Formats: sequence, C-alpha cells, structure tokens
Amino acid sequence: MTTTEQPGAELPLQQLESVVIRFAGDSGDGMQITGNQFTLTSALVGNDLATLPDFPAEIRAPAGTRPGVSGFQLQFSSSDIHTPGDAPDVLVAMNPAALAVNLKDLKSDGLVVINTGNFKAIDLKKAKCDTNPLDDGSLAGYRVIPVDINTRVMEALADSPLSNKDKARCKNFYTLGLMYWVYSRPLSTTEKWLDAKFGSKPELADANKRALRAGFNAGDIHELFQGRYEVPKTEELPDGTYRNIMGNQALAMGLVAGAKLAGLRPVLGSYPITPASTILESLADYKHFGVITIQAEDEIAAICAAIGASFAGALGMTSTSGPGMALKGEAMGLAISTELPLVIVDIQRAGPSTGMPTKVEQSDLLQSIFGRNGDAPMPVIAAATPGDAFAMAIEACRIAVQYMTPVILLSDNFIANGAEPWLLPEISSLGAFPVSFVTEPEGHMTYKRDERGSRPWVKPGTKGMEFRIGGLEKDETGNISYDPDNHRSMTEQRHLKVAKVAESIPPAETRGCDEGDVLVLGWGSTLGIITQGVIDAIAKGHKVGQVHLRHVWPLPPGLDELFSKFKAVLVPEMNMGQMTRVLRSEMPHHNYVSYPKVTGQPFLTTEIVAKIESLLEN
Repeated sequence: MTTTEQPGAELPLQQLESVVIRFAGDSGDGMQITGNQFTLTSALVGNDLATLPDFPAEIRAPAGTRPGVSGFQLQFSSSDIHTPGDAPDVLVAMNPAALAVNLKDLKSDGLVVINTGNFKAIDLKKAKCDTNPLDDGSLAGYRVIPVDINTRVMEALADSPLSNKDKARCKNFYTLGLMYWVYSRPLSTTEKWLDAKFGSKPELADANKRALRAGFNAGDIHELFQGRYEVPKTEELPDGTYRNIMGNQALAMGLVAGAKLAGLRPVLGSYPITPASTILESLADYKHFGVITIQAEDEIAAICAAIGASFAGALGMTSTSGPGMALKGEAMGLAISTELPLVIVDIQRAGPSTGMPTKVEQSDLLQSIFGRNGDAPMPVIAAATPGDAFAMAIEACRIAVQYMTPVILLSDNFIANGAEPWLLPEISSLGAFPVSFVTEPEGHMTYKRDERGSRPWVKPGTKGMEFRIGGLEKDETGNISYDPDNHRSMTEQRHLKVAKVAESIPPAETRGCDEGDVLVLGWGSTLGIITQGVIDAIAKGHKVGQVHLRHVWPLPPGLDELFSKFKAVLVPEMNMGQMTRVLRSEMPHHNYVSYPKVTGQPFLTTEIVAKIESLLEN
C-alpha cells in the first residue's frame, strides 16, 4: 500500500477491514470537497468504497445553523462492500450544528474529531445548543479529539499572502490531512488536484497544500491519536482498470456511448434542476465526441428540442427531476404519438412540488409509468448504482432506437451524487445496435410496423420519402384519422410495442436463496442496502432471496415463477409503496409486503434485516 513518508510513518499500522467516516460542517466549510478527495484517494489506493453525500436544501442556509449542515459519508474497505455504512466509526464535526445533527448516528464507541475553534457562545446560539457539548457530558462514551482547527490553520499560513478570510477557507484541507494521517492515505493525489484546480491562482494551491500537510503532520506532532490505521487494498474486485465515478458522470458517459453504438449523434435538451444539472454539465464537456447540448429556457423547450433532434435523425435526450417531469408530460405524449426515439432521464428527489430537492426518494415511479394523458405507454428502466448508470443509459438508448419509442431512465440523488470504483468496460464488449434509416419509398408507410412493432425511421428531406407525423391521431399512412376503429388499433399497437420490450431483456434472477420464506424485491438505488441486508439475514440462518429490477416497465419475464417459491415478497422502496401497487396490479395472487421509507434518507442495512426478521416471526 502506498503511504506518505512524513512524520508518523514509522508508527505501527493497525489493520482494519473497513471504516465509515462522516465529514460534517457548514455548507461553506467544503465538506463535499473533503469527502470527494478522501474518496478519490481511497479509490486510487485500491479500496472498495461507497459514498453518501448529504446536502442542505437551501442554496446558502444561515451559517452555523442546523439546516445549513452539509455532510459526506463514505465507507472504504479491503473487502467487497455494498453500502456507505449504517453508522459512522468516525465523525468529523466542524461546528456545534454539525455535531448536534450527526452525533446520534455515531457508533457508541466511535471517534469524534471536533473543531473547537467554532464552539464559541455565538456558535452555540446559532446551533440552538443550550449547553456546550464539550462540557455537558453529551460526548461521554465517545473518543473525543478536540482540535482548534481555525487557529492551527492560521498558524500554518501565517506568512501566506492570502487574506484571513481566504486562509480560514483552507480549514477543510487541514481536516483532510489529519484524516489522511490517521488512515495512512497519501497526500499526492490531493496535491495534484489542488495544482490543477488552482492553476491560475498558485497562491491558493500553495495555501491549501500547506494546510493539508499541517493537518497530516499534526497527527504525529500533537499526539492526538493513539496510533495510525491501515485499510489494505481489496483483493476481491475483478481484475481490470478502475476509476472512481459518480452516478451522473457515468450516466452522461453512457448516453454518449449509447448514441455512438446506435451510430447517431447525441443531442441533449435540458434545463438546470437539482440533482440532474451535472448531466448537462458533463455532456457539455463532450463536444469532441459530437455531442450537442442545449440549455433551454424551460423544461418544455428542453424536451421539445430533443424531440426535434430525433425527428431530424439524431438521438434526442433530455434530463430533469420530478418537477421537470411534470412539465414535460405533454411533450412526452407527442413523442409517443410520433413514435420517435427519445431518452428521458429523471434523477428523482423527495417531493412533491419543490419538496426536499437535495434528499433522496424513489417517488416518480407511478408518474413515469402512468403519468400522462391518454393511453400513453412508455418503457421505464432504473439504474441501481453509480457505475450501473453507464450500462442503463446505453440500455435506454438501445430500447429507444430499436422500438422507436421514448424511454424513461430513472436514477436518484443517492446514485447521482454517490461514488464507487468502476471497472472500465472493454469497448469491444459493448454490443452495437446501429440504426438503419429507410430510404426506399417503395411500399413505405409511416406507421407500417416490423416484428418489434416499431415504425420505420425516415430522415426529413430524404428524396421521395415525404411523410407526416404529429400529435393528432393518424392511420398507417400517416394521414390524420378520427376513425374509431383506427384509434383503437393504433392505441393497441403502441401498447403492444412497449410490451414487446420484455422479449429483449433477460429473465429475472434471484440472489441468495432460490426459495424460502422471504424474497426481497428492490429496484433502483436500494440494491446495495438490500444486498447487504440479505447477506446478513442468510448469515443468521434465514431462508431469504433477493431479486432486483432494472426494467420496471414492462416487468422482466420470470417474476411470477420466482415469487411462487417464497411465502412473502418484501418490497422496500423510498416511496409510499409504488412498486408494490404495480406488482399487485400485474400479479395479484402473491403475498406482497410493502416497506416504505420517506425520510429523505436511504435505508439502513439493519432496517432491512429487522423487517425480514419481523416477517419470519409472524
């Protein structure tokens, strides 16, 4: 394992299998940067990891208040892991509000590192702390490391040309350096990042690097800790080249790859909205791959631009979150009526209305499947992890062009901002699905269908191939028709086409036990938590299986048979039971147990295990 040859390196390292750290502070304290840098360094060291960023909903909540607390939790491990951890082993609290909000989650014997420089009377008042936690006994049972980080940073940067305000902003890197010392992380990755980040402002790069080194050295000089720890490189991951990746980054790359595999130019029409905005930002960086991005004036213009791109022979895409999905509804109906390929990305967040835009939920499922006027069927798929977002973006592109239909790809806050080591796929392993545009007018009709139920795709302006499509009902020739029998036929054909998507997806499979007492069914970002919960339940001797859906409409084949092998089907989801409603409508004869959670936070592994055991007791 790579370590930094600096003070303290000679101390014996205590081996740990995994560690869960949570960095917490004011929204201006740089906790997301701190967490992301620790994540990147741990990924390069070779650990498996999973992350859980937690943003305040307000753009700039009042400094030092509980609503303004920003957190970043990660678990890094020498073994294969599935979750960012239920409870932190270590809490780094930059102020009283961060301590008050997060202390309840810390393990009973956990380590808490406190920036005592922010525990003045005014800080306690802002955090609504009646007493000082440093003195009132509320930290009994924890290992407390008090550090006046504010003062230490100012001392380290005493001769820096920066203003005191700018010097104070370096305290997150002091904190990062301190944690790097404790867990034997190298400084080089973050130092290179700082040089690149502040290339035009070397004085900022230098100040942050000095703060980083000061924090690292403090672990030894001030003898704050009992020793140093090491989480070795994991040997359980498959061989290959890995990179650390976040969900929206992977999804953006998957959209580019999917369009290329179809032989089409990707065109994204989007309007910024949390937490989908980084898809637009990421794709804007891929102009050298022929990507066109359009930041439209609103959600409706964004999807209409994407539909126009597909009409012209490109692959139209649009990205949004729940409120934007509602605004796009009419245009989705237009894409269904015209039967044009379109990829609609919905990064779900807690709602309704503005709701909690930085918190996680899976509450757009029914909206995605049924939430349009008229009988307007559309395939819906869901990513399960940050890395899986790449594969599911390609899958959305495949379905869209092969079935000439808009497709909804669901993700959420947990996936979008979470990170994990991602095994780079071999390009040759990505199966192409090239599009063939119709160019011969002989026998052509606009809505004449192939074996998949798809209509032919013709580029406007193709000689002799004039055609008509639009939002009004049409017959097979593309002419407008108000004939009742034709409307019935076209409605049925659109539904049949979407149903046929199930023929091109693999059958559902179980993990864990193939039959038994409880089958835990999940979809989307609950994969990791459910997987670990099932592993833990089986370790206790319970007969539990797991099935996870990535294709949520139409449902994959084989589910009915799988369900029949278990006494109960437990469905944990971060909504009020939407997937359970879908399953009961499609296969009503099974015993479904809905397990909803709508706190804006993901499930805990212990919650899944406890629910399984409660079912076994009944």
